[in-house]
Amino acid sequence: MAGCGICPFRGALMFNLLPPDLELSISLLLIACAGLTSAITASVGVGGGVLLLAVMALVLPPAAIIPVHGMVQLGSNLNRALMTLRDLDPKLLWVFAPGAFLGAWLGSLFLVQLPMALLQLIIAVFILYLCWGPKLPALALGQRGTFIAALVTSFISLFAGATGPLVAAFVKQRYQGEKFRTVANFAAAMSLQHLPKALVFGAAGFVFIDWLGLMLWMILAGALGTWLGLKVLRRMSHQGFNLAFNLLLSLLALRLIWQGLTGL
Repeated sequence: MAGCGICPFRGALMFNLLPPDLELSISLLLIACAGLTSAITASVGVGGGVLLLAVMALVLPPAAIIPVHGMVQLGSNLNRALMTLRDLDPKLLWVFAPGAFLGAWLGSLFLVQLPMALLQLIIAVFILYLCWGPKLPALALGQRGTFIAALVTSFISLFAGATGPLVAAFVKQRYQGEKFRTVANFAAAMSLQHLPKALVFGAAGFVFIDWLGLMLWMILAGALGTWLGLKVLRRMSHQGFNLAFNLLLSLLALRLIWQGLTGL
């Protein structure tokens, strides 16, 4: 992309760390989107990460999209988990963590292009089932089921980057739609899922230092968005939260179905 060498703001301290090969207007757009999408996820429970990924896919080099998105989402989810610390469930994290790291390690062995269209359709079907189908049996929501869910979604996320809604739907079923426990534990689960990406993509040769400034500013904007979004969440009823959560997840699933069908 063309640089912004004549931009009078590029020399300002707050912009010094931004990627020099990325236009300043694009960097500012991504920073603003990071704040907005974090507010959406904090208030409705889901959706912000996929929306941010869609924006990044339009303006970033293909090789940078999933690594940069993963690190920004790691920061955003960590912020949200810390702001909802009292609602975290250590039992979930104790089981999800090894599944997430094992899934990422297995994925690192297969850093090839998997059939994206098929993955999108499978993810969409599971999301719709978890939203509107019968409740999963206790065994599937227990330790073994949580471990398998963490492993599979972490493996797929290295290639598709679109497993957040699936994890969200699983977490919502586990906590029966209780809004703060759903938001808090989804944030913690996604933090565990995004963390191994740094190791995997770093080992694969992605140079994170070139994008460090942009990622830091996006994470800071995300923290502000999360703080505002949680204020909205506190005013929302549990029924309103569950309805908004399921509707937004369903829209994301329909988007995945459309992408999958057009990609076949």
